[in-house]
Amino acid sequence: MTSHPAAHDPGHSSEPLTGFSRCHLGILSRLQAFEELPALQAAAAQAKTIATDTLALFHHAVLEHHADEERELFPAVLRSARRGAEAEEVQAMAQRLTAEHRQIESMWKKLEPVVRAVARSGSGELDLDAVEKLVHAYAAHARFEEEHFLPLAETILGRDGNHMAALGLSLHLRHAPQPAGYI
Repeated sequence: MTSHPAAHDPGHSSEPLTGFSRCHLGILSRLQAFEELPALQAAAAQAKTIATDTLALFHHAVLEHHADEERELFPAVLRSARRGAEAEEVQAMAQRLTAEHRQIESMWKKLEPVVRAVARSGSGELDLDAVEKLVHAYAAHARFEEEHFLPLAETILGRDGNHMAALGLSLHLRHAPQPAGYI
């Protein structure tokens, strides 16, 4: 086997071939990044879906839920509470929960524009700390309500079945579709 003459010539440089090798490395590196594109697209699509779902959650569930509690539940429990300490406790809890509603809604209003942008285009820079604070605030709010207010409300409204039935009817009427032409 004969050796290539340029391999023995100290004046001969393989620089042109090295350039091709470097080019291959660059191409392969970028192709490896390209290989990740489908997963990134899936993540972007998931981000858009979560953002869209979160917008709907706040507009059709959270805000409606807060309104139901403030317009129907809290007043019903307060009307049925015994005068004195029980009524004062209900009033204090209702005030606390209402203040927490406003706090949560305020936190949401600051995040909503970016969430809306993510829902539209998949892009937007959400403040992780603000998202975590909102989720934590809502979890603490729900926990307090579940552990303290709702058991008390059940006790108070449960004393008279008509009071619980009245609350149920009031909530039903509030959410029932209105017939056409109804004003």
